[in-house]
Amino acid sequence: MKSAHANLQRGPFLIPIWLTAIGAIAIFSVAIFALWVWFTANSTVVIVIRHAEKESVTAPDPALSEAGQARAALLVRMFGETQGAGRLDAIYTSSALRNRMTAAPLAARLGIVPIVAPNDDPRALAHRIVRENGGKRVLVIGHVNTVPEIVAALSGRSDIAPIQEQEFGTMYIVTVPRIGHANVLRLSY
Repeated sequence: MKSAHANLQRGPFLIPIWLTAIGAIAIFSVAIFALWVWFTANSTVVIVIRHAEKESVTAPDPALSEAGQARAALLVRMFGETQGAGRLDAIYTSSALRNRMTAAPLAARLGIVPIVAPNDDPRALAHRIVRENGGKRVLVIGHVNTVPEIVAALSGRSDIAPIQEQEFGTMYIVTVPRIGHANVLRLSY
């Protein structure tokens, strides 16, 4: 009889210790989850455009036409805020003169040196952009054939329509979260 009585007295004594341990584990788990959500909630916003209108299609590396220069100036009006929310953090462009000229007015306004990246592997470029600019806002200036491929690589989608040869005003805004699926918005500017 004494052993049964002794077990009854130990049980109530250990209950507060077990409840405290379970509560501490629960609080620790919730804190870890909250920290994980906080640090993974950032999304990288990538704006992907084609270079502006070029002068001649016969030259190997043509400059921008007057219409192209006007489109490059429009980019400054759209994304040229030097402070505050929505400021671009980086600009990626190919080595082609028309791409560098499209980026130049905006880069000068923002005080950003454009990153010249090879355009032969759009998938690698997309991974590089997300890796180097997590949670930031980036402008990518590509070509008629690379823009849809870059958008497809960033978004994981295979239904990105090709851009036509005379189409210079298409803009893709791709929001790439660290967790979940990317969102794609296609518009004209």
